[in-house]
Amino acid sequence: MVTFWAANTDLDWFDFLSSQPNIDEVNFWQPSGATHFRAVAPGALFLFKLKSPRNVIGGFGIFHYASNVPISLAWEAFGIKNGTRTFDEMRTRIGKLRRDPSPLTDYTIGCRVVVEPVFFPKELWVDAPRSWSREIVVGKRFDTQESEGLHLWEKVVEAGRLARQVQTGRPPALSERQSTYGAAERFGAPALIRPRLGQGAFRIAVTDNYQRSCAISQGRVLPALDAAHIQPYAEGGEHDVSNGILLRRDIHSVFDAGYVTFDRDYRLVVSDRVRTDFNNGNEYRQRHGDRLQLPADPALWPSQSKLDWHREYRFKG
Repeated sequence: MVTFWAANTDLDWFDFLSSQPNIDEVNFWQPSGATHFRAVAPGALFLFKLKSPRNVIGGFGIFHYASNVPISLAWEAFGIKNGTRTFDEMRTRIGKLRRDPSPLTDYTIGCRVVVEPVFFPKELWVDAPRSWSREIVVGKRFDTQESEGLHLWEKVVEAGRLARQVQTGRPPALSERQSTYGAAERFGAPALIRPRLGQGAFRIAVTDNYQRSCAISQGRVLPALDAAHIQPYAEGGEHDVSNGILLRRDIHSVFDAGYVTFDRDYRLVVSDRVRTDFNNGNEYRQRHGDRLQLPADPALWPSQSKLDWHREYRFKG
């Protein structure tokens, strides 16, 4: 049995994102950040059930992560992938839904990170299941053990296959079928899917994994914190939490520049060149030997192989 989610989807959000090229992830936000989304597990299909008067499934993605975050962080992480053209437009829309349209409030909103989204052209929209009620406000869970759920799963994944063929002008390659659509019978039995993460998903997950605190300074001012890649994405690193550390922005900068690194005991190593190159750097030199404040789950700790890479190819020892 595989459980998946059909979310009641705002038409403006859908129409804007479906018109954008190369969308690899989206923030399916909720205006209130007072609840925690636990309806389905990471790797489950997340269907975009378009609201009335359309009442169809217009696409889907792979649910990766849920959090409640300030709107400023959501915009920094996802930008237009929040479904609006500008930050002000997003804040105005959320303010109206919350009946509190203050132009300065940094609202806390629900953030549902959905990766590898597929938006169907109108001719491939899938009818909403018969059990869908007008009283459903947020969404509904389905599972493939039930005939309705299995039928919906197969229809949606088949529409996704056809949509990708329309977009690319060719059938999806086997690797694409396995990673993105490995859900319908012709692509394998229904199963949770391990998706490719984007920059926004990486940003939110790393921020939460370190409890929104710099792993070295313990500073908690979110605008001053960055999800740092250990091995840069442009140089073969992945948007994976094991390739990330939450750092204050100045520490992130000197880390990227190679003036600091971490040893295999997760202790900060400061290059002497921070002094010789800049005739300064006392703030960083005083932190030499400080140990990272690691996530509670060892599975989320920084990868030793990525740290080895940083020491070998980036650190100015």
